[in-house]
Amino acid sequence: MVLQGLYFYYNSMEIKDTFIEGLKIITPDVFYDNRGYFYESYNERRFFDAGLTMKFVQDNESMSQRGVLRGLHFQNPPYAQGKLIRVIKGEVMDVVVDLRKTSSTYGQHYKLILNDTNKLMFYIPEGFAHGFVTLKDDTVFSYKCTAFYNKQSEGGIMWDDKTLNIDWNIENPIISEKDKLNISFKDFISPF
Repeated sequence: MVLQGLYFYYNSMEIKDTFIEGLKIITPDVFYDNRGYFYESYNERRFFDAGLTMKFVQDNESMSQRGVLRGLHFQNPPYAQGKLIRVIKGEVMDVVVDLRKTSSTYGQHYKLILNDTNKLMFYIPEGFAHGFVTLKDDTVFSYKCTAFYNKQSEGGIMWDDKTLNIDWNIENPIISEKDKLNISFKDFISPF
């Protein structure tokens, strides 16, 4: 009886605003029993009720070792992407930077720890640069996108940009050769 009742309450989740307009932290209700756990990672009705009326068209997943830093990435319009992100296994410190030039928080960043224990999700709308650093080996990072990836539209800002002053809490991250070519924030001209 208890196990059957497990699924009667599964569509409950909390969606909270952050100090940066549009960024949302989603806390799902996770139900554990002797078999493991269950939770609903996306529910269109709940998202729409919270004003998140986006349509997702692509899912992506990466696996990284501890100390890998990916970012700060974005897609330029008209291929800009909103993202719903989560960690399936492991842990990351996730970072976003507001690139919307008319925003009162332009150039400010927000950090959030996502892991397979807290099961938090993060909705990042269009107009943000996004990156993360992995805090555990074999971290599996997953995200839904509101637009298809377009190689000609990709952009990036240096992870260690002095203007942004992001404390990644890591000294020598593992960075791709491509990300080493990202531009500084002072040289960035926002298309958002």
